[in-house]
Amino acid sequence: MTKNPTVAFYTLGCKLNFSETATISQQFQKKTYQTVNFDEAADIYVINTCSVTDNADKKFKTIVKQAYKNNPDAFIIAIGCYAQLRPEEIAQVDNVDLVLGAHEKFSITDFVNNLQKKEVAEIHACEIDEVQNFESAYSIGERTRAFLKIQDGCDYVCTYCTIPQARGISRSDTLDNVVKNAHEIVAQGRKEIVLTGVNIGDYGKGELGNKKHEHTFFDLLKALDEVEGLERLRISSIEPNLLVDEMIPWIAQSNKIVPHFHIPLQSGSDTILKLMKRRYKRELYTHKVTQIHEHLPDACIGADVIVGFPGETDELFLETYHYLNELPISYLHVFTYSERPGTEAEEMQGVVPKVVRSKRSKMLRALSVKKRRVFYESQLGKEKTILWEAEQKGDVMYGFTENYVKVKRPYQADLVNTITKQKLTKIDTDGVVLVHTNP
Repeated sequence: MTKNPTVAFYTLGCKLNFSETATISQQFQKKTYQTVNFDEAADIYVINTCSVTDNADKKFKTIVKQAYKNNPDAFIIAIGCYAQLRPEEIAQVDNVDLVLGAHEKFSITDFVNNLQKKEVAEIHACEIDEVQNFESAYSIGERTRAFLKIQDGCDYVCTYCTIPQARGISRSDTLDNVVKNAHEIVAQGRKEIVLTGVNIGDYGKGELGNKKHEHTFFDLLKALDEVEGLERLRISSIEPNLLVDEMIPWIAQSNKIVPHFHIPLQSGSDTILKLMKRRYKRELYTHKVTQIHEHLPDACIGADVIVGFPGETDELFLETYHYLNELPISYLHVFTYSERPGTEAEEMQGVVPKVVRSKRSKMLRALSVKKRRVFYESQLGKEKTILWEAEQKGDVMYGFTENYVKVKRPYQADLVNTITKQKLTKIDTDGVVLVHTNP
């Protein structure tokens, strides 16, 4: 009896990539492939790449080596942003057999009829200007939450970013299809949906194949708020200029949308924001954070920050540091600026030495640890709802409150994928919050 061919997946980068990997995995399953873990021997390895930083590019090569070590005869496929941006470069990586671009990756099973190793990798990647259709996706897997893709691409022209070159113009799923997918996710037992995309606040653009907004992101939130059986809806990340004022008090009265906002800042200096071609100034960001705290005092607010951007002097970096230190946010995602080919920033003057970039990154990461600790301490003694994860370490299990406090308790199998209401008692030595449990 011939066994079904096997396929394994590795995803680098954002939640959007995870949702797309899940959809591509389903295509293989429909073709009777069996999915195995990436650290097992497989007939095909699919690596969904990221290209936000040069570290993501380097990580890809490490993952290819791991796949080859697991099975030297395996057929290795690269998809994702790096594959669209620099297909020829990826094709030169030893043991890669196939490179698929932003459009082609969604027809991946059409390209795997012959699994013979290639001396030179095949490339199938159209010009990004030709990618204008929206491909629906959501991830389920073993997670207790699902990542639901609602939007793709970006029309912004931030000077450091390659995403528009990798994913094309801003375009959206239809509102009806997003709601349909949400119902499917709930029917499969998931308690929480995380909305994902490249620029989700731009939702509605390209919904029906044109550039006009048929619906807004706010319209979508209202529709999803009505999905029966959905317990939690989380916004993954939203640009500050697209977080409209009337949305915040509405979210405060919603029973489904959780009080957790991730709002990219990138710099606390208006000088650097202008060089980055961001669409707001620091004053607007302050206004959004202040408004959130007025309506949702316990809200968790995260921010993306880039350090070492060209032109960032010591004074301008300290302007960012002090601004963030005083701002009532909960944590930071810190990115060390790296030159990306084809971006405007790559040609800018005032290059910051890498050793200085590293020092600034460490300063902000330390600030983030302090910020998260202060936020966690502010939640102690309060009762919160906790969605318990399948993750287990020893005899401990983990979960997240509605406002994104990571908690733990003694493992109890029947609590996985359930929501309980418990008091947060203290912060353990690993920085995770313990909850009160009945003896």
